[in-house]
Parts: sequence; structure tokens; C-alpha cells
Amino acid sequence: SIFNNNKTTMKFSAIASSLLLLNFTADAFTPTSLVSLGRGKTSLSVATEPKPTIATKPDSGEWAPDSWTKKVGRQMPVYDDQDEVDRAIDKLSSCAPLVFAGEVRSLHEQLAKACHGQGFLLMGGDCAEAFNEFNVDHVRDSFRVILQMALVLTFGGAMPVIKVGRMAGQFAKPRSEPDEVRGDVALPSYRGDIINSEEFTPEARRNNPFNMVTAYHQCAQTLNILRAFASGGYADISRLQAWNLDFVESTEEGSRYRQFAAKVDESLRFMKAIGVDTSDDNFSKVDFFTAHECLLLPYEQALTRQDSTTGKWYDCSAHMLWVGERTRELDGAHLEFCRGIGNPLGVKVSDKCTPEELIRIIDTMNPNNTPGKLTIIVRMGAEKLRTNFPGLIRAVQREGKSVVWISDPVHGNTIKTDNGYKTRDFGAIREELRAFFDVHEEMGSHPGGVHLEMTGEDVTECTGGVSNVTEETLPDRYNTYCDPRLNGSQALEIAFLIGERMRRISGLPPIE
Repeated sequence: SIFNNNKTTMKFSAIASSLLLLNFTADAFTPTSLVSLGRGKTSLSVATEPKPTIATKPDSGEWAPDSWTKKVGRQMPVYDDQDEVDRAIDKLSSCAPLVFAGEVRSLHEQLAKACHGQGFLLMGGDCAEAFNEFNVDHVRDSFRVILQMALVLTFGGAMPVIKVGRMAGQFAKPRSEPDEVRGDVALPSYRGDIINSEEFTPEARRNNPFNMVTAYHQCAQTLNILRAFASGGYADISRLQAWNLDFVESTEEGSRYRQFAAKVDESLRFMKAIGVDTSDDNFSKVDFFTAHECLLLPYEQALTRQDSTTGKWYDCSAHMLWVGERTRELDGAHLEFCRGIGNPLGVKVSDKCTPEELIRIIDTMNPNNTPGKLTIIVRMGAEKLRTNFPGLIRAVQREGKSVVWISDPVHGNTIKTDNGYKTRDFGAIREELRAFFDVHEEMGSHPGGVHLEMTGEDVTECTGGVSNVTEETLPDRYNTYCDPRLNGSQALEIAFLIGERMRRISGLPPIE
């Protein structure tokens, strides 16, 4: 395998393989302590009205949903009509929550297990959602590929896989420059449909606060679709394996992907032979969560609610939120907002982050050192990761901090081709993943997951992999509104590679 040079020839029995697949059942993703929790027991009240401008009153140090307004907010749009902002925020504040506190707590418990080496977090989805790209098929295709990947990873790692989609809220994008210049014309940069529009006209590039309301309604539709697919039989384990077999048919005869898929198929056949009904709810329903970058704070605050059963505040725009590399200032607005909400959080770090800074970030975002609360999303590129990542892990181990480490192998590997297309090379992504697993093996820590910009569609935006996308074929189906995404085949190939490496970590023999 690409990740594993161990040539052990031990064979893995069908019985043992079948037991591993039981980790993919719905019960494997729902902690027993939460089975009795119903949404009816969670009453959510409306948060206070946000104040999207920086306040002038002194900072008392106490957290409130609007305390971020006392800090400097990077990458935030400037609106030209405060009355429009107020009306948009009032509308959002009166809307129903998109997710519920009980769902958020379920994700938190699952991430706590991953923090202790008993789970693997799979995050994937679009670079940026768009209003005019929204349709059921688009949501379904991405959902399907994530589930296919999760099946492979569950079998490979012999542990539950936590499935989180970058969807139902991944609209806003940070930008290097506030303005875009074309010729003699300068207009505000396109910051995602939740803020403005991509067309290069003054009207389209105006920051429109009512786009937040439009984004909310699209998120509600997306979540309805996801919940229907997750609980309506679409996630049936046999169907997922059939789709995986379709993928391996495109690979070379005798490839490791075919061998891996054959073992999964053998296990499913054995389970059916001994009377296990794989059409049962335990094998046809899954937990599926959503996450997005916490960037547009007026939107996030407007959807923040207080749970009457616990008194905690939850950002009900998503189950999980992360803070990006450009907005994680220790004294900034984004960390201030995140430190007070009960959601699981993530933070992206590159080679620019020092061990001392990381510890301060952890103390700010997870002051009680609660397992599962904080995920560190590492994005460096393979070479810099091998040099800088061990120091970050060493600092976290020394201080006894509880975090989930996951790899973002795409953001550090973006290049521009001679024909002007921004792309990512599959080989470079694979090398960063290999480095991520190698460092964890050296440090004795748990590689807790992967974060990918991907789509279920057959796009040509990243080069390489079994889909054989080249620089020459990039223009064929280059559809992204922002950064290049792995297509469905490339994403699934990543899952097979990780699955093979996870078998080694779990002490399982390689697929032969």
C-alpha cells in the first residue's frame, strides 16, 4: 500500500471482518447515554440581538453572545446600511434553530471518544456553497461519497467513524484582499453568497445583509435533505458497498482497492449468511452532522440560543464550527465568540503556529480541557508538517491537553498551473497524509481524522488519482466557485489509502 510497507501475509478471517463492520451501525454512532434524549426535552430560547459593529464600551471579561463585538473582527464585511443589517438580524433571530442542543451533545460525546483514540473524524464537503448550485442531487452525491468513505474507514480502522459534512452553512470565505481589481475597476472581493455575489458588477459585489436570510433558508432545506437520507434507508450498508464496488471496477485488475473492497464484501456476505438482517435500521440509518467555518459573526450570533435544560449557549447554525488560520487571533472577535458556545469547535493551524501560541489557543477555546471539545485541523504541506508538527504534539502532550488531531491535506497544497487554473495535486495530498500518520506514529499520538474539500460530482479540479485528471483536462469540468475540490473518485481513493494505514495502526494485518 501507499501508506504501509508492512508485507505481513497473515489473513483476516471473515468472522473478524464482520465484527468490525458492526462499528458502522447506527448504535456505533449514538452513545448509549444519549439514546433516551429526545428533542422534546430540549427547550431553546432566542438569543439576544447581535450588534455587528465594534462596541465602544469596555470589555468586562464576561462572555455573552454579543461580547465579540468588543473585539476586532478580521475578514468581516462592511455593510453600508445599518438599518438593513438590523432588519436581517431581527429576521434571523426569530427563525427556528437549524440544529438542536441534543444533536450537538451527541457529536461532542463521539468526539470525546475520538480524543481517546476510539474514533475517527471524517469531515468533507464543498469549498463554498452557492445559491444557484443548490439542488437535491448535489447534496445527495456529496452525502453518498462521505458515507462510502466512512464504510471503508470503519472497516480499515476497526473503530467508529464520525461523519461531518462541510455543508448547510459553508458559505462565507476569507479573502487575501478586500478588493478585486480588473483593469481600472476595483470592486469589493467576492466573499461567498452569504455576503455578496460573484458577478463583477457594483450591484452584485455590494455586501447585502439579506443574503444571510437567504442562506439560512437554503441551510434549512439542506438539513431536511440530509436528515431524510440519513434516516430513510439511503445509507443502507449494502448499497454503500455496491457503490464502492462500482468505484473499484475503474481501477486496475488486482489493485489494492479491489482487494480491500472484496474483503468488505466477503464480510457482508458472511453476516447475511448467519442471519444478520443488513436492511435493519442498525445498518440503514446513520448519524450525520454539519460544520462550517465560523466567519460571519452577525449570522452566528443571530442563530445562538440558550438551552433551558443546561443554561448553556449553543450556536444552532451547525453542530460544529471551526475558526480559520486568518481569524484565530487570541484577542480577536472569532475566538471570543467561540469560547462561550457549547458546540464542539475546531481551529486550523499551519506551520506559522508556534507551540506556545497553540497552547494559548487551546486554553481560550477549551478552558476546562473537556475531551471532544476542540479539534486541531493541521494544514502545512508534507515537508513543513514533518518539521513543525512534532513540536505542536509535544507541547500538547506536555501540558496534558485533550484535543482531536485531524489532517487538512488540501489547503497547504494549492498551486496555479501554467494555463491559469488553481489546482491541487493528488500526489501532494497523499504525501501530506502520509506525513501526518508518520508523525503520529513517532509521537505515540492518535491520528484522529481528516478534513477534505470534496464533492460527489465528477469535476476536474484536482489533478491525479485514479480519475486521471491532468492539467490539460482541468477545463473540462472546472466548476468550483472558490478553491479546487477532490471529485468523488479521488475522495474515495483517499479513504482507501487511509483505511489501509489505519489497519496497521489498529494492529490488523494488511489486505493481501
